[in-house]
Amino acid sequence: VQLQASGGGLVQAGGSHGLSCAASGRTFSRYAMAWFRQAPGKEREFVAGISWNGGSTGYADSVKGRFTISRDNAKNTVYLQMSSLKAEDTAVYYCAVCLWATYNRRPDAYRYWGQGTQVTVSS
Repeated sequence: VQLQASGGGLVQAGGSHGLSCAASGRTFSRYAMAWFRQAPGKEREFVAGISWNGGSTGYADSVKGRFTISRDNAKNTVYLQMSSLKAEDTAVYYCAVCLWATYNRRPDAYRYWGQGTQVTVSS
C-alpha cells in the first residue's frame, strides 16, 4: 500500500496551489481520507478531512474558507486546493487514509500515510 503525495513547492503569499495524493495497492473508496501538516518544531495537525463518498468534509479553523478537500474514488486520489495562502501555511503536508468511513481529526485514527510534500509560502 502506497500513498504518493505530490504538488508541493514554493508559492507566494496570497496565491493558490493544489496538492494531490494517489493511493495504490488497494482501493480506499470505503474509507475517509485527510490531509495533515507539520511545521518545524510543531506537532502534526489536522488540515482537512473527507468522508468515504465525499458527502462530508471538515477543516481546521485556520484553513476554513481557504482550503478545499475533494476526492475521486475512481482514481483512488484525494486533493487539497489551497488559496489565499499565508506564511503560516508553510509545512510538510501529509495525506492519510482513515480507519473508518467518516473522517477524524486525530492522527491516530489514520492507518496509512503518504511520505509528505513540502509547501513553502513566501511572504
